[in-house]
Amino acid sequence: MSPYFLAVDIGASSGRHMLGHLEKGRLVLEEIYRFENGMKQTKEGLCWDIPVLFQEIKTGIRRCGELGKIPVSMGIDTWAVDYVLLDEQDQILGDTFGYRDSRTAGMDEEVYRLIPEKELYQRTGIQKQIFNTVFQLMAVKKAHPEYLEQARTFLMLPDYFHFLLTGEKRSEYTNATSTQLVNAETKDWDDEVISRLGYPREMFLPLSQPGTQVGVFTKEIEKEVGFSCQVVLPATHDTASAVMAVPCQEDNCLYISSGTWSLMGTENKKAICTEESRQKNFTNEGGYDFRYRYLKNIMGLWMIQSVRHEEKDQYSFAQLCEMADECSDFPSRVFVNAQEFLAPESMTEAVRQYCEKSGQRVPETTGELAAVIYQSLAKCYGEIVQEIEQLTGEYYDTIHIVGGGANADYLNRLTASQSGRQVLAGPSEATAIGNLMAQMIGKGEFARLMQARACVAESFPIREYQKG
Repeated sequence: MSPYFLAVDIGASSGRHMLGHLEKGRLVLEEIYRFENGMKQTKEGLCWDIPVLFQEIKTGIRRCGELGKIPVSMGIDTWAVDYVLLDEQDQILGDTFGYRDSRTAGMDEEVYRLIPEKELYQRTGIQKQIFNTVFQLMAVKKAHPEYLEQARTFLMLPDYFHFLLTGEKRSEYTNATSTQLVNAETKDWDDEVISRLGYPREMFLPLSQPGTQVGVFTKEIEKEVGFSCQVVLPATHDTASAVMAVPCQEDNCLYISSGTWSLMGTENKKAICTEESRQKNFTNEGGYDFRYRYLKNIMGLWMIQSVRHEEKDQYSFAQLCEMADECSDFPSRVFVNAQEFLAPESMTEAVRQYCEKSGQRVPETTGELAAVIYQSLAKCYGEIVQEIEQLTGEYYDTIHIVGGGANADYLNRLTASQSGRQVLAGPSEATAIGNLMAQMIGKGEFARLMQARACVAESFPIREYQKG
């Protein structure tokens, strides 16, 4: 039996523990634990419950021992941009805010007073999003400057969880790039940007690559979960892990990592930090082996997830796709990246109001709402294909869709039609698979990334949709 590896993949709404091993040359996955997650409204704002999350992480690890399937290594990935500041006793300073909290409103103006927007993009290659860590830290500087004075360590959330497991601190590269504080040329913290913004440089640790060994469980954790194993850095930014699992054998492939967010882009050897790229709001996030994930963030399935919750989750996503298909002729469209869709009190009302204000038919039924959202997403995908080809000078005949959205048959058909490209959908568990791939490459189960991707293509079903 090949050794087991454990991927802990935590998203904004849920987390899961996935065991993986090779069997007759194919990667076999087993979900052994799942838990709920979400931002909590506190008196300070929208925050993550870090103690509860860490307890869930340990509970899932303990499950491995109960099953008699002890992994040789494990690693954690999460969403990007959110972080903790630790004092000299390694205690968290302040609340751990979530990226949808509104405290960053106006912080872009504060940052740009110290470093112009164009220059920040030229240096980091990261698109402006008001929740980027660079703006979150400015909010701390304005509201609680004492936290920055007391801070001794800055850690992204998966790095912090790895620290709690091992007692060792590492800052992983792919997630660090989402801060908008890493230089796209040097691939390291941009000392000048950090200095000009007044953030303490000493709290930022050296950057480590996916595959780096962090350490083994502390004795306390070993006693609590029943065994010890090596903690290895995956690409801790969940999208970076998902892109690792794109089953493409060419150097230039187009992908959509489709989940709460849709991340659509390609992989480049060099960052594109031109003014045209900035104007079109593309980003150059760090990827495995210093590949740049040149992509655009799209609101994604967050919109349909929100509508589903407002309907008290009475419909499955498959049912919503079917209902949308029945209303395919409904004509209204929305701009999915509009600010009003980021965190509305009611997504249903936000979509209806957008349609009304833009002089379009207002969707009344759940099927019509779903049709507007899915059709608008596909339209956006089609437009972004054209932008990527213009900016990279490449032509792409295929779009790979990975992540939970790979199961959205209706949306995949629309994407092929709107883009005029073949669509290959799968695997749906891309983030966990990519997490495992980094660990397995590090342990010699795969020689290199392309070999691991070939294994993914052989191990999981990939559905084809012909271009319209």
